[in-house]
Amino acid sequence: MRPIRSGDRGPAVTEIRAVLTGLDLLAATPGDEFDVATERAVRAFQQSRGLSADGRVGAETWRALDAARWRLGARTLYHAVPDPLTGEDVRSLQERLLEMGYDVGGADAVYGVRTSRAVAQFQREVGLKPDGSCGPYTMGALRRLGRKVVGGRPQWLRESDAIRQSGPTLVGRTVVIDPGHGGTDPGVVVPDGALRWTEADLVHDLASRLEGRLAAAGVRVQLTRGPAPRDCLPDVDRAELANSLGADVFISLHTDGHPGPAADGVATYHYGTDNGVTSATGERLAGLVQREIVARTGLRDCRTHAKAWDLLRLTRMPAVRVEVGYLTSPQDRARLVDPRFRDRVVEAIMAAVQRMFFPIERDVPTGSIDVSTLRAVVAAGAVRD
Repeated sequence: MRPIRSGDRGPAVTEIRAVLTGLDLLAATPGDEFDVATERAVRAFQQSRGLSADGRVGAETWRALDAARWRLGARTLYHAVPDPLTGEDVRSLQERLLEMGYDVGGADAVYGVRTSRAVAQFQREVGLKPDGSCGPYTMGALRRLGRKVVGGRPQWLRESDAIRQSGPTLVGRTVVIDPGHGGTDPGVVVPDGALRWTEADLVHDLASRLEGRLAAAGVRVQLTRGPAPRDCLPDVDRAELANSLGADVFISLHTDGHPGPAADGVATYHYGTDNGVTSATGERLAGLVQREIVARTGLRDCRTHAKAWDLLRLTRMPAVRVEVGYLTSPQDRARLVDPRFRDRVVEAIMAAVQRMFFPIERDVPTGSIDVSTLRAVVAAGAVRD
């Protein structure tokens, strides 16, 4: 869908204003114009939901607004097939269950199998019929009880233990690499004399280089798109592809852009909300990727950040989105167009992926992994065979 923005009019704007009014972000005034007050309310909503606060209502913000209509307790929640219930009430329930120590997988706002099982487990423990649906009686029990687990993060313990149990080797892992944009969406585009640099082309080159390095280390690698797709794959479909492949890690590659050429640096994003719910393994991977890239490339450290983008919310494995420099920065652009620099970025990400599977107590200093040794281990095994 074309983003709805300042100056637009019509029924869609009226609906947006109604939702924002219901959330107490906009005064209840008649009209169908996307005015300054509406834009300000949209930005506030986006910021509260961990979305990009651009003040426009694109597909992702529209889905978030539609989900925000529902408040926990306003309807009975259950596992519906094939179209599961989604909404802010589902996310609130998932966060509540996570606080109490139940395993819902993640607060993705989708009432799936794991959420239904967690609800059934809760119902069983409080003496209710364990049907996996959340109606008035289950809501009453939830309101009466405090946290089941105090001191510690049960979801963090579960995710960390799963990584620990899987072992430190990269051989046999499945990594999905997502070159951002593509097709009808070139991303950030910067003319540079006779040349024209596009984000989509540069990140696909990065993804291809990373694919080759990881494959040489025994990793099964899948890219979400080729170099010149006809259409741009929606983020929801990219996440579903990673889930269907049972990926161990998901890495989305982008470059950033800003009207001011002075903006530069690298930033890495993982799933998280303003309520403190986060993907613990995603947060750890983001930190490793960020530190390795900064140490190996010298890009400015713009730190890691929690976001609730569809790409990070819907993936069921450690997932990060990396903004590898600003294409609009002359300094960053000069680096990004250099193939040797892109190789250093790839080595940094590969080192971070390897460190992801090391037990925390056996982790190594940032910048110390020689990526060539990871390939040598696989090569030596092939010679022995």
